[in-house]
Amino acid sequence: MPEFLRLSSPTTALETILHELPDQKPVSENINTFLALGRILAEDVFSPHSLPEFPRSTVDGYAVIARDTFGASEAQPSYLNLIGEVPMGAAPSFLLTSGSCALINTGGMLPTGTDAVIMLEYTQLVRNSSEGSGTIGRNESSEIEISHSVAEGENVLHIGEDVVTGQVVLAGGTCVRPAEIGGCMALGITELYVAKKPKVGIISSGDEVISPQIRPLPGQVRDVNTYSLAALVSQAGGEPVLYGIVPDKLDVLKNASTKALAECDMVVITAGSSASVRDITSEAITSLGKPGILVHGVNVRPGKPTILAMCNGKAVFGLPGNPVSALVIAGLFVVPVIEKLLGAKAKTKPSVFARLTVNIPSQAGREDWVAVKLSEYGEWKNSGVHYIAEPVFGKSNLIFSLAIADGLLRIPPDATGLDAGELVEVFIL
Repeated sequence: MPEFLRLSSPTTALETILHELPDQKPVSENINTFLALGRILAEDVFSPHSLPEFPRSTVDGYAVIARDTFGASEAQPSYLNLIGEVPMGAAPSFLLTSGSCALINTGGMLPTGTDAVIMLEYTQLVRNSSEGSGTIGRNESSEIEISHSVAEGENVLHIGEDVVTGQVVLAGGTCVRPAEIGGCMALGITELYVAKKPKVGIISSGDEVISPQIRPLPGQVRDVNTYSLAALVSQAGGEPVLYGIVPDKLDVLKNASTKALAECDMVVITAGSSASVRDITSEAITSLGKPGILVHGVNVRPGKPTILAMCNGKAVFGLPGNPVSALVIAGLFVVPVIEKLLGAKAKTKPSVFARLTVNIPSQAGREDWVAVKLSEYGEWKNSGVHYIAEPVFGKSNLIFSLAIADGLLRIPPDATGLDAGELVEVFIL
C-alpha cells in the first residue's frame, strides 16, 4: 500500500506540525507605525501618557456646572451668563463660577470649574447688549437660555478615559489594523516593533509546467501554484521567495529544496499527482533533515496527497499540484504555521451562515471542502438567514472554480453529505 494512503485527519495533521515547530519568540524589527498595517506586533505597546490628557467636550455647546441646569425644561428654562469662548488648541484663560457658562466646540478643553457640557440644540442666545456684534463669547452681558438639564460628566471625556499612563494598549501578537495605527498616532507612538516576516520558499515542480509568460505547447500548462501560493503567503503575513519551476528529477528537486531550506524559514513544494512524482517529492523532503516527514496523506478533499514535514527545525510542505487542492491545503496548513512563526494571536476565520441550494454527497470519514457562491436571500428569505450558498462544482485542477467562489464550506468527516435547505457555515475566501 502506498505510504500516502495512511491518512491523518486534518485536525491531527495540523496539531502534529504545529507541535513540532520550535517554541521561540519571533524575530522582531522596528518600523514606522504608518507602515505597520497588517503586521504582527512583536511585543506589548504601553501608553506613554493618558488619553485624553485633558477633559474635553464631545459636542458643540456650552461648558456648564451641571447643578446650575438641574430642573431646566422647555416650560421652565434656566438662564446662565455667557462669559467667554473656549479657544481650540489652547487652554481657556478663565474659570467658571456658578451661574455662568462658556461656548465650547467639540474637542475643546473644559474650563476650570465646569463638569458638563450642554448641547447647542437645548440652548439659545436670548440677550446680547452689543447689538449687531454677533461675536458670541466676547460680550460679558450675553445670556443663554437652557431648556434641558445635564448630569455631571455628561458630554465630557475625562482625563485617561480612553487609556491611562503605562497601560498596555496593544498586546504582542496583535495584527495591526487602521484603528491600531490611529491609536498609536494619538499617543505619539510613531514606531513599532513587529515580527519579521517569515520567508517562505516556494518550489513548483513538473515536466509539464512552464512560466506564465510562455505560450504552452500541447501537453504543457502554465505555472499557477507559484503565484497563487505566493499571494496567500503574503496575505498571511509571510514573505514569499520564488525558486521557480524544477523538472521531475530527484537530484534537481533535492538541490532546489536544500537551497530553499537554507535561505528560508519554511518551504512549500507543489508537485504533480502521479504516484511517481509523489515519491520523488517525499524522497527529496526526507533528505532535508530530521525528523523528516510527519504526515504523508490527509483525509481531506481536495488535497489528500499532502506531505507535512519538519526538517532541522523548519516546516516543509509537499502540496498537490492541482491548483485548487494546493490553495485549499495551503490555507489549512501553511497559513497556521506562518501565523505561529509570527507569534500571531489565534484569529477567527470570517464566516456567514447560509442555506444550501442543492444536495452535496460526501464520503463518511473524510473531510470535504466545497467552494460555494453566495447570494442574498432566496426561497428562505423569511427564515432569518440572509444568504444562500450555491456549490461551484469543479475538479481540483480548475482554478476558476475557486476564483468565482465567495467561500468554502466544510463537510465534517462524520457526515455522508449535506441536504438542500440545510444551514451551513461558509468561510469567506
